Amino acid sequence: MAIEGKDPLFQLIKSLSKSEKRQFKLYVGRLEVNSNANFLALFNIMEKLDRYDEGIILGKTKIVKRQLSNAKAHLYKQILISLRLSPLHKNTRSTIREQMDFASILYNKGLYKQSLKILDKAKNLALNSNELNLAYEIVELEKLIESQYITHSLNNRADMLSVQAKELSIRNVFTSKMSNISLQLYSLFLKEGYAKNDGDLKRVNDYFEARMPNYKFEDLGFRERLFLFQANLWRSLIVQDFISSYKFAQKWVNLYEVEPEMKKLNPVFYLKGVNYLLEALFYLRHKRFYTVLRQLEEEVQEAKFFVNDNTKSLVFQYVYQHRINAYFIKGEFTKGLSLIPGLLQELNQYKGIIDEHHIMVFYYKIACMYFGAGDNENCIFYLDKIIKNKELKIREDLLCFTRVLNLVSHYEAGKDEHIEDLIKSTYQFLIKMNELHKVQQLMIGFLRNLNNLYPHELKGAFKDLYSELKPLRGHPYEGRAFLYLDIISWLESHIKGIPVEQVVKSKLKK
Repeated sequence: MAIEGKDPLFQLIKSLSKSEKRQFKLYVGRLEVNSNANFLALFNIMEKLDRYDEGIILGKTKIVKRQLSNAKAHLYKQILISLRLSPLHKNTRSTIREQMDFASILYNKGLYKQSLKILDKAKNLALNSNELNLAYEIVELEKLIESQYITHSLNNRADMLSVQAKELSIRNVFTSKMSNISLQLYSLFLKEGYAKNDGDLKRVNDYFEARMPNYKFEDLGFRERLFLFQANLWRSLIVQDFISSYKFAQKWVNLYEVEPEMKKLNPVFYLKGVNYLLEALFYLRHKRFYTVLRQLEEEVQEAKFFVNDNTKSLVFQYVYQHRINAYFIKGEFTKGLSLIPGLLQELNQYKGIIDEHHIMVFYYKIACMYFGAGDNENCIFYLDKIIKNKELKIREDLLCFTRVLNLVSHYEAGKDEHIEDLIKSTYQFLIKMNELHKVQQLMIGFLRNLNNLYPHELKGAFKDLYSELKPLRGHPYEGRAFLYLDIISWLESHIKGIPVEQVVKSKLKK
């Protein structure tokens, strides 16, 4: 009977803050008849439960089983109405829609001039906020009113509205096309990762070029440019052109620097832009990475516009992800372990909001941190969480390199009693995923051959693998393996007889 965390109403109630719960009870309490209502009793019980349990709910309320579904639906709706009325959830978009609702009511009452006056203010707000879809809806409503009632407000009113509707339609179509390209490329990256071969590269470029509409850059507004930069950035990331990724991410962030008020109106897109800028700088190992990360942390501390649960979860993801990356760049793996307890604690708090894919990315980064610090047992522990996750259907390359690192970690931990079985299962998985490329072949062949070597031959074997892998680091497709695992530094640590983090630190000094 117990269904932990899977009931939508239960999840919604558990997401409410103390002030939101108080707001709901005040909203419901405005009508005396609600004091004994079933839906309020249902709220009071579910608020106290640690997990959803119908048995407890039915036992402690007057609700019978056949009424429960309707009571839950009604309660869900009342909570959403209460949240919509809360000042905490007011934003420009909701204000515009509210004004449109008011205008519709006035129109239905035959108060046309009053309706048009409200619509004109709402339209200006929409245009100034780059809410072009809402602006188009308002113009269409203005046209409807004008077609039924001659206001005589302007002689060329009909022409003006027609031109405005056409311009907004063209801009919205362009934005829609660019956002479609961006979304499809993002989806492709989540499923398959970076381009693996010429076929992948051609597929991405052909898709992008075939769907790119004609445009004059100077004619584009804020939102059109935003999606244009997004689409170009995703294309650059997939083909591993990190310099282009950096350029388009910087252009994306620059939009918000030119129009800083848009940070408050569109905080999610701003955060994403900063995230991809940091990601590109990380792959380029550029020193500006630290400046951008510090600026993001300062903005978060000021808490000007990252105020709702959605933006808070994004801030958590991006700040922690790039704090980890900062330790990776410096090779400070042991020092970076201090970050993990706080990360896991907050990750648990956001588990209902953050999707499974991003949770697994965190586990992989944690595993890499432990691997770099020489703690192979904990590295295997977190890799095992990814390997055993049967619901993860995306980022095939992440799944594959998880298994390669798992193989290496077992060797380093001295767990070689089942190494042959592990090599076999990893090999079969890579074949199944079409991921058995040269780097993986060389790694598996090397690990398989280790049991046949005498101790004095090990160093030579590491040197041989190093000489075979190093040229592949600059390969357009094979090079992506080194984005997931710094195999070269691991080999150098064995050749020189020093820890991995010491190797990375020495490279940083050079």
